[in-house]
Amino acid sequence: MARIFIGISAWADESLLKSGFYPPGIKTPADRLRFYSSRFSLAEIDSTYHSFATTHNIATWLQNTPDGFVFNLKAFSLFTLHPTPYRSLPRRFREIFGDRIKTKANVYAHHLPEEALDDLWQGFADIAATFHSAGKLGALSFQFPPWFYPTPDNYAHISRCCQRLPGFPLAVEFRVGSWLERENRQKTLDFLRENRITLVCVDEPQGLKSIMPTTAEVTAPLAIVRFHGRNKEKWENKGNLPGSRFDYLYRTEELSEWVPAIKGIMGRAETLHLIFKNKYADYPVRNALELKGLLGLK
Repeated sequence: MARIFIGISAWADESLLKSGFYPPGIKTPADRLRFYSSRFSLAEIDSTYHSFATTHNIATWLQNTPDGFVFNLKAFSLFTLHPTPYRSLPRRFREIFGDRIKTKANVYAHHLPEEALDDLWQGFADIAATFHSAGKLGALSFQFPPWFYPTPDNYAHISRCCQRLPGFPLAVEFRVGSWLERENRQKTLDFLRENRITLVCVDEPQGLKSIMPTTAEVTAPLAIVRFHGRNKEKWENKGNLPGSRFDYLYRTEELSEWVPAIKGIMGRAETLHLIFKNKYADYPVRNALELKGLLGLK
């Protein structure tokens, strides 16, 4: 049976800090992480999507979590084909290659010379290796944009990501349902299994255009399920405040729906990550702890 890790995607989210989850005397990032990791076995680092992790932050994360705790690192935005602010590129990188990059606003991979792109990938691989050497690397998570469709070019891009990061566990999260619709589903699953890439299964509102269908597929030794919440009213409404679509507290019966599927995954995977992304107040920690109880975990 798979070993299960449960956690949330933002242990330092402002609304969580205000929720009362952390005791009053816990103020520093190190203290918060020590408290958080005494209750959960997994954390997702979203900040690595926005910028490269600093040596100081990496040390804080690794030194204030116990043995057996793991982190999933979000892939840098440039690698998932998102527009990336020029200022988000590492300072050392800008000093070396800045005069060879024409744009100084949003940067895409095709704006960079191959040598510069190689440098960025190697820098990210070095960060991953630091976590791996400490025994605390869960996965490198690639969350692709809604305009990333199942085309030959995009399959090829995923293959290149694997080639850039050999030996590391990679996970992909799609944000357009066509990857798993009838005409593409088997091809997608076969491709991921052949390359031992984890398909991130998601729980989110159904019946909308910008969603992935609910599934519990296993495509690699590591399986991942992320719970985004089911706030259907705010999911696609662009007039809402940023992040408000994750304002959702799962009911017990909704979490119970997943128990048979999770047990099925446990029989087919070596490791299972359950991550709550419904980051509003203390909702993710409440739901994560409740799911632990429903699964009979300590």
